[in-house]
Amino acid sequence: MAKLSFHSICLLIVFFTSFLITDAAHFGPLKNHVALFIFGDSLFDAGNNNYINTTFKANYKPYGETFFHYPTGRSSDGRLIPDFTAEYAKLPLIPPYLQPGIDHQLTNGVNFASSGAGALVETRQGLVIDLQTQLGYFENVSRQLRKKLGDAEAESLLSRAVYLFSVGGNDYLFPFEINSTVLRSYSPEQFVGLVTGNITAVVKAIYKTGGRKFGFLNMLPLSRTPYAKALLGGGQCFEQITPYVKLHNQELPKRLQKLESELKGFKYSLLPFYSFLEQRINHPSKYGFKEAKAACCGSGPFRGIFSCGGKRGVEEYYLCQNASEYVFFDSIHLTERAYQQFAKPSWNGKPALSGSYNLKALFESN
Repeated sequence: MAKLSFHSICLLIVFFTSFLITDAAHFGPLKNHVALFIFGDSLFDAGNNNYINTTFKANYKPYGETFFHYPTGRSSDGRLIPDFTAEYAKLPLIPPYLQPGIDHQLTNGVNFASSGAGALVETRQGLVIDLQTQLGYFENVSRQLRKKLGDAEAESLLSRAVYLFSVGGNDYLFPFEINSTVLRSYSPEQFVGLVTGNITAVVKAIYKTGGRKFGFLNMLPLSRTPYAKALLGGGQCFEQITPYVKLHNQELPKRLQKLESELKGFKYSLLPFYSFLEQRINHPSKYGFKEAKAACCGSGPFRGIFSCGGKRGVEEYYLCQNASEYVFFDSIHLTERAYQQFAKPSWNGKPALSGSYNLKALFESN
């Protein structure tokens, strides 16, 4: 029998190692491996909107300039909250569902979020991937996992996985943007009930598929974003939306506590995005920022006009020199530095709500 040279042995080792890594899905996930599945809107979209016909994209400069050095479709200068969460959980960056060729990565999780999307199908219908459609994509992935891993392994992976949500803001913004009469048909309590009810229905469907561990951002103070200020000009806060935001942040924890009492094994993390952002808008220097009212990139009052990159009707825009000095990167989305400041305590800080886990404890729980 011919002897293999040292070079040939090295090549074989590289080949088999890469085969095992890229095709690990066929051999089942490692014991205690925890996947991350991501749902929601532009706070979490890692590039799904690159692949649909919409104006709600961030796949052009200067988006992505700080970390990736090219635009990925993320609405920031760099990484988003799920990117940091994946890093802390020792996972790779979670790919967008519509990105071609992600089949071999499914055991780490998938990102279904879509910029501009809401919990209601009617929110920007035809321009975004609404939450119900995102659920359908997840159900496709769960079927693929069962096919690849077998039922028992897939069920084990889905039950250990964490399901992270950021959704609802667009449902409240959209009717104001288009001056819709829809809000006049409902009281604020009824409309918030529709939004949170749709979120709850999707959570129950994921639970039925095997999911047990869920993370949620509460609603940010939408009226204090540069975008809301620019809508009215002169720096007023967009106060008509505030009752909806506050009601959402009262209703969501109630619904999560109810789910915890109804669904065996249901665990959740509720992350206080509202208070985090309000603290930085009120006291930027305390957190190492120089500017918290105006965006780094955009035009008009507080650079709140959605013109960053010059691809959405307004070609001229201002871009700051150092995004890390700003809380907001564009008219409604935060800088990588601000997202990182939120992601770290969300991972291992004290939970804000009784019954809630931090994300680290959620990942480590059975």
